[in-house]
Amino acid sequence: MFCIQCEQTIQTPTVKGCSFAKGMCGKTAEVSDLQDVLVYALQGVSFWANLASEFDIVNDEINQWAPKAFFSTLTNVNFDPERILELTHQASVYKARLEQHVRAAYQMADKSLPALPPVASFELPKNAEAILALAPHVAVNRGKDSVHEDVIGLRLLCLYGLKGAAAYMEHALVLGQTDNAVYGDYHNIMAWLGTDPEDLGELLDYSMKIGLMNYKVMEMLDTGETTTFGHPAPTQVNVKPIKGKCILVSGHDLHDLEKILQQTEGKGINVYTNGEMLPAHSYPELNKYPHLVGNYGSAWQNQQKEFANFPGAIVMTSNCLLNPDIGQYADRLFTRSIVGWPGVAHIEGDDFSQVIDSALGLDGFKHNEIEHMITIGFGRNALMAAAPAVIDEVKKGNISHFFLVGGCDGDKSVRSYYTDFTAQAPESSIILTLACGKYRFNKNQFGDINGIPRLLDVGQCNDAYSAIQLALALANEFECDINELPLTLVLSWFEQKAIVILLTLFALGVKGIYTGPTAPAFLTDNLITIIQDTFDMRSISTVEEDLKAILAA
Repeated sequence: MFCIQCEQTIQTPTVKGCSFAKGMCGKTAEVSDLQDVLVYALQGVSFWANLASEFDIVNDEINQWAPKAFFSTLTNVNFDPERILELTHQASVYKARLEQHVRAAYQMADKSLPALPPVASFELPKNAEAILALAPHVAVNRGKDSVHEDVIGLRLLCLYGLKGAAAYMEHALVLGQTDNAVYGDYHNIMAWLGTDPEDLGELLDYSMKIGLMNYKVMEMLDTGETTTFGHPAPTQVNVKPIKGKCILVSGHDLHDLEKILQQTEGKGINVYTNGEMLPAHSYPELNKYPHLVGNYGSAWQNQQKEFANFPGAIVMTSNCLLNPDIGQYADRLFTRSIVGWPGVAHIEGDDFSQVIDSALGLDGFKHNEIEHMITIGFGRNALMAAAPAVIDEVKKGNISHFFLVGGCDGDKSVRSYYTDFTAQAPESSIILTLACGKYRFNKNQFGDINGIPRLLDVGQCNDAYSAIQLALALANEFECDINELPLTLVLSWFEQKAIVILLTLFALGVKGIYTGPTAPAFLTDNLITIIQDTFDMRSISTVEEDLKAILAA
């Protein structure tokens, strides 16, 4: 196996990337290799889908399926080799279907097909052993012995960025949001990556195309969430358990949470959110359920301990799954969509009766804990409604700076940087936060500036869209470029969604972003220098040094 797509990967002076029998996330070499073959097969699907678009041949089924299948290879999503194999065989079927239509279209137009790259003519073997034997030849770092390491690094930046966008495309699809133009962009980029490009300038250009495409996807997802569940509003959420039977919902998909809330009405079951599902409490159509009682736990890396101590059923709706066998809760864990772990029950469709029966058969919490309320819900509408008051405080000199501190959390001790940064930020500053990185500090008290809370929880990682809208509104009000605002982004990286958010910000022209705690392992020192020079990206150092540099600018 070779896997280098997240911060969990092995990084030593001599080894970069998980290349042993099992990855640091618990993914086996078999699953990793099967995922590489799946990615290669999906590049073949996109090659023919991209050609098909020249003849206005659009297959909605394939368009909507392909990003979802790609999402299954993201960090901590699907560890089940059988389901990865199923997806790979389906990719082979779809590729053959598209190829047949395209060849017929070219023949009718009396045109010759372009030269076919290997991904276009790839034939999937029939049995798993033969498929696994292909893995070294189609690995994501293929060509590493003859191609410069900078080329491999930028290919992976694009591939992983596109994978993050594919995840958001699936989240949007679940909420009924589709766009054939976006699917066309996806296939175009995925097909191009399948040709193993080597030009660094072109690879950087495509990384920006991925960022701009993802901006459209984030807008789609924002539309899906707000039209389905209403606009988030500032809301207080209890982060302590209360007595009773219970279900815990983790991941990202609000659709599943709504179905669970509907199906548990009147059954005496309390529903809790976890991780990236915390923002659900701020949506009116979800918050209206009184048995949505609070948020339990913190970020994904604490899952094995926290889930083990949760006395009810647990549903993982999307990414961030860890090995449930360690905490011995696999018998009450249920996976959804593209999530999978061998031996764990998987829910197809919208019937959560298995989850409900499991919860009713478990003890639940036996006592109430003293409540601890935190405030969330500063989504796009709430931020824009507060903008006039914020602008007035800026003009009066009461607000001196804005910090967006967020991103993916992780288990490295150096991530205490983000806790310390927010604690040491000037009292005249506003701190916006999003994604699970906020669990480093979101239970701390920050006070307010003349009624404006100093800590504004914007939501999930995709809700960077809301923060961007606020920044654009402020820039418009002060008649300046977004980079001239007293605004600094301090972001934490972990996996592919964070990569595509960063590419989106770069593509929108945002400069001076601080990132950490460590650089992605697939980026060489030279590539990091190129990115820093091109986009004015800075690596975090110490809180004191960084704040001094930011506030002196």
